[in-house]
Amino acid sequence: MRKNEHIAQSNGYKIIAVDDEEGIVDSLSIFLKRSGYEFTGVTNPLEAIEKVKNEHFDLMILDFIMDPIHGDKVVEEIRKFNKELYILLLTGHKDLAPPLETIRKLEIQGYCEKSDKFDQLLLLIESGIKSIEQMNEIKRINIELADTYEKLEKAYLDSIQTLRYTVEAKDPYTRGHSDRVSEYSVLIGKKLGLSEEELKILRVGGLFHDIGKIGIPDSILLKDSRLTDDEYSEIKNHPSIGAHILCNAEVFKDIIPIVKHHHERFDGKGYPGKLQREDIPYFARIAAIADAFDAMTSKRTYRNSLPIDVVREEIEKNLGTQFDPELGKLFLDIIDNEYEKIEGIKEKYPAE
Repeated sequence: MRKNEHIAQSNGYKIIAVDDEEGIVDSLSIFLKRSGYEFTGVTNPLEAIEKVKNEHFDLMILDFIMDPIHGDKVVEEIRKFNKELYILLLTGHKDLAPPLETIRKLEIQGYCEKSDKFDQLLLLIESGIKSIEQMNEIKRINIELADTYEKLEKAYLDSIQTLRYTVEAKDPYTRGHSDRVSEYSVLIGKKLGLSEEELKILRVGGLFHDIGKIGIPDSILLKDSRLTDDEYSEIKNHPSIGAHILCNAEVFKDIIPIVKHHHERFDGKGYPGKLQREDIPYFARIAAIADAFDAMTSKRTYRNSLPIDVVREEIEKNLGTQFDPELGKLFLDIIDNEYEKIEGIKEKYPAE
């Protein structure tokens, strides 16, 4: 260290300077260390790219005209893996600076001409640090909000899960049914190439699609013979009851269409809304097939489970009436060519 070089107490911010003139790097080192910054100087732009890739820096001071590559190429490479580094471009002459369009495209936050005095550069650095501080604060707040949201989401899920278990405790048929409907729905979603977020909606929607049965009298829910018309009308209320239970929680807004409309029919003869064709929410059309398939392949108090060939025939017969024809054909393809996946779900969640 030079005798006249005074290093101020570090403010915690790391700056890397890249310039193929060693004298410039040395001058910046003295100036910035005196200002309290942790400083790294590099004269080879290719080495600088590797350093940024492997170390954290808050801000980069970058010369434009360098060998073997210019500053804009350095930024281009860095932006491939780091979008957040704050970059200030130094130019020997204003007319040698890259076009404004290039500066914007590469997200270079500012530039200034080289000078024996670093006053203007220091102002730009201080401005950059303030921006970095704001960005870090926003990140911190977002992390806290995400953490709070996740905790809130878990609390809601736990509460509704308790309700689901309450339904399953009094309705033996429902036990395992919701899990299988959830898994069949996801199976269809994967076949459609849906995103992870969309698959999550199908998964959670399937788990809670029958939550409204909590509001159906036990005398109807547990009846071991066929329902009367009045009793059937009563049980047809469970989608609306379920949607009402979930409606006040923002976390469930995406699954409410599944809960409310999984008993709609493609021909408009379903319930509760008598919606038809594309008016039925897309995920509800998926859940409707999964729900009907599990109902047919599960043992009920008044009948045994139906053989798979009969179930297949029923689905095919009701394409365009009960089921969305395109989604129905896709599920038939799963039955014909990927039935081992269905069997795996049945083994994981066996009917009682």
